[in-house]
Amino acid sequence: MAAKIDNGSTGDVAIDAYHRYKVQCKSLILLYDLAKACPRKCMLHTINFLHQLYREDFEYYAEVCFKHFGDRVKNWITLNEPWTYSVYGYDTGVMSPGRCSSWSNVNCTGGNSGTEPYIVTHNLILSHATAVQLYRNKYKSKKVKMNASCISFPFALKDPAYKVTLLTIFSTVSEFRYLNPITYGSYPKSMRSLVKNRLPVFNVFQKLKVAGSYDFLGVNYYTTYYASNTTSDPSKLSYTTDSQVDLEPECNGTQIGPKAGDSDWLYIYPVGIKKLLNYIKKNYKSPLMVITENGACESNNASLPLIEALNDTVRRDYISDHLCCLHEAISEDDVNVTGYIAWALTDNLEWQNGYSVRFGLNYIDYEQNLRRIPKLSALWFKNFISRKTNQSSIPFTGEDVASSPYLAIM
Repeated sequence: MAAKIDNGSTGDVAIDAYHRYKVQCKSLILLYDLAKACPRKCMLHTINFLHQLYREDFEYYAEVCFKHFGDRVKNWITLNEPWTYSVYGYDTGVMSPGRCSSWSNVNCTGGNSGTEPYIVTHNLILSHATAVQLYRNKYKSKKVKMNASCISFPFALKDPAYKVTLLTIFSTVSEFRYLNPITYGSYPKSMRSLVKNRLPVFNVFQKLKVAGSYDFLGVNYYTTYYASNTTSDPSKLSYTTDSQVDLEPECNGTQIGPKAGDSDWLYIYPVGIKKLLNYIKKNYKSPLMVITENGACESNNASLPLIEALNDTVRRDYISDHLCCLHEAISEDDVNVTGYIAWALTDNLEWQNGYSVRFGLNYIDYEQNLRRIPKLSALWFKNFISRKTNQSSIPFTGEDVASSPYLAIM
């Protein structure tokens, strides 16, 4: 739905990954998001997360993937950021399919912000569990692991001005509404008390299917906010207000961290990733985890000279600082994390922001045949993973651009 993306951008061409994947992924272990890249015809029906038929469609889609790619894929990820589908698509209506209550957003095409986000959540959880069950029963290999939903966490810290444990309240209606069922087979009791009969129920067989339906947990972490309690109008029910919590980047006039560029939501708080992983370890049976997304963005400024656009010190430092905190979580707190993936390999079409922001370690030149050019962060990351450096010490000059092989081959 291009109308829901900044500047009406579409993914018709995007970064042309279909044609350039062999070069783009040269010397890399491929991690590919089939769900975002697959044409709509991959599904039997029009995608409708509100309908139970979606579960059947997802099972069919999963089997196609297992059957045709299973001999080459060692790790499978079922869903990426399901929170985004359910909340932005069915609560606030700012993303496709643009459904919500009329009082929430007059531009919505119908919907109910108090019920539909939970129906979508329920169907996504059952779709995930069905795909996992299919794999384990029919395609299981000792070398292959199934991942739960890739969970995106805007982690919340308790506002010191309040005495209640707001983190616990917030967590019941955030991404933990996915993690609790796939770990324990049910929604949190506190979530049930808040949402009441608007929250769907797993039957006995579904509980057995859902509980333990993952081998490792994918965690997407970008930022952290302060949480404070609030009240809501009982006549205007929605996912957003059910938590009775406000999330803000400031507390008593102090900002939690600097903004990443001029982002309106991403505040840099590296220690948040450590706090989050420890929270998951403590409350969800210390699962095996992989950081599946972590990164910073800047605006796509067409007037910025190329040499300045490539000198992305904020992204380099962001990744470096988060890796340091991740190392502390592993070495000091015994958090079970076995992998880290920086977002993103290249600039790309973002879900809501389109091409208006850049998240890539590699620059996409949208004006010159989509050529790929490594940024400073890519050069630093390359050296870091090859164990040539563990600090933000790589100098950056115009020679890095001039000598880049990507200019010629991509």
